[in-house]
Amino acid sequence: MLTRRAIHLPRSRRLNLFPLIGVIFFIVCGGAYGLEPLVSSVGPGWAVLLVLVTPLFWSVPIAFMVAELAGAMPAEGGYYVWVRTAMGKFWAVQEGWWTICYMVVDLAVYPVLFVNYVAFFVPGLQLDESGALGSFRVWLARWLIAVGVIVIALAINWRGARWVGNSSLVNMVFVVAPFLLLIIFSISRNGALGQVVSIVKSDLHHGQSAKTLLALGLGTVLWNYMGWDNTSTFAGEVNDPQRNYPRGIMFALLMTIAAYVLPTLAGIAVTTDANVWSESRGWPEIGALAAGPWLGVVLAIAALASSWSLFNSQLLYVSRLPYAMAQDGWLPSPLGSASKTTGVPRLSLLVSCVMAALLAALSFGKLVVIDVLLYSAALSLEFVALIVLRRNRPDLRRPFRVPGGWLGILLVTLAPLACAIVLLAVSLTGADADPKQAMIVAGVIVTGIALYFFQRKNILG
Repeated sequence: MLTRRAIHLPRSRRLNLFPLIGVIFFIVCGGAYGLEPLVSSVGPGWAVLLVLVTPLFWSVPIAFMVAELAGAMPAEGGYYVWVRTAMGKFWAVQEGWWTICYMVVDLAVYPVLFVNYVAFFVPGLQLDESGALGSFRVWLARWLIAVGVIVIALAINWRGARWVGNSSLVNMVFVVAPFLLLIIFSISRNGALGQVVSIVKSDLHHGQSAKTLLALGLGTVLWNYMGWDNTSTFAGEVNDPQRNYPRGIMFALLMTIAAYVLPTLAGIAVTTDANVWSESRGWPEIGALAAGPWLGVVLAIAALASSWSLFNSQLLYVSRLPYAMAQDGWLPSPLGSASKTTGVPRLSLLVSCVMAALLAALSFGKLVVIDVLLYSAALSLEFVALIVLRRNRPDLRRPFRVPGGWLGILLVTLAPLACAIVLLAVSLTGADADPKQAMIVAGVIVTGIALYFFQRKNILG
C-alpha cells in the first residue's frame, strides 16, 4: 500500500487570490491571441456568435463544477483526486492518462505561438502562404526560440507556484492593456458600433450553413475556452483554497469572456479582410490599421508576453498530474517526489519541458480537435464525480455549490457534453472529416485501460 506524501508549504510560498486569478487567466485564456483564424474561417457574424454563446454551454458549467469540487477537495492532483474519491482507482487512472495525453500536445502549442509573434518583428521566421516552413534554417531558428521560451518558464516554475502566480499577475496587465487601447481606438470611430452590428447581422443571414461553420469553428472556440478544471491540480499550493478557488474562478471567467468578445468586436470594426484575420498577421496588423504602427508593435509585444505566460502557467498544472499519479504508483515513482522547500515536483517538471521541446518542432493541424475530444472524455468523468459526490458525500463541506439543486447539476452536466457530441459529429461527418482523429482518441483510451491493468499487477504484486 503506497503512502501519499502531502506537500506542506508556508503561506508565504503559496498562491493568494490575485496571483491565483492571474494563473487561472493564463491557463484558460491569456487574451484573444490565437482566436484570429476563427473570423477568417467562419466569417465575422458566426465568429461573434460562437464566442458569445459557447461559454454559456461550455465554460460556465465547467467553471461551476470546478468551483464546487476544488473548494470541497483542494488536493494536489485536482480532478484526478475527485474521480478517485468518487469512482475508484480504475476511472482515476483513465482520467489522469487521458488528460496527460491532451496536455502534452497543448503544452507545445504556446512556444510555437510565441515564435509566430516573434515573426512580426523578424519576417524571415514567418510561415509561407500555405502555412509551411520555408527551409531547414527557418525550422531550426523557430525551434531554438521555442526551446528558449521553455527554458525560461522552467526556471520560473522551478522556484515554485508563488513565482508563477506573481509573474502571471504582472503579465496579465501587459496583455489586457493593449486590447483596451484597441477597443478604445476602434469603437471611438464614427458609426463603428452600428457598422459592427450591421456586419454581424448580414454575415449571419447570408453566411454558410450552420453545419459547415460548426465544423470549421467549433473546435477552435472550445479549445480557446477550455482548461478550467486544470486549475485544480495545484490546489495544495494555494492559500485558503476553499474560499479562493470559487472566487478566483468566477472572476477569471468574467475576464475571459470579455477578453474574447470585446477585442473580436473591435477588430471587426477595423477590418473583415480574411487575409488579415490569420495566424501569421492577426492582432498586430489589426492594431496597426486601428491606430497606427505603434499599436501593432504594442500588441505584438503583448502577444509575446501572453504566449510565454500561457506556457508558464500550463507548466504549473501539467507537472502536478504525473506527480499525483506517481504518488499512487500508476507512473514511475521518481515522478512522485517534490522539493521540500518549494513543493515543486522537479522531475515531473523536467519531463514535461522535454516533451514540450520535442513537440514544439511539429505542426499541429487538426490536433486541436483531438485535444478537445480527449478533454471532453476526461471532463465527462469529472461531472460524474460531481454527481456521485453530491449523492454519496452530502456532508462534504462545499463553500460553493452549483446552484439549482439536482436540476442545476443536470443542466451543467449536459450542456458541455452536448458541445462535445456536436464537435464529434461534425468532425466525423463534415467536409474535412478525418477518421484518424477518432482513431487517435480511441488509441489513447485503449492505452489508458492497459496502463491500469499493467500497473495494478505491480502495485498489488
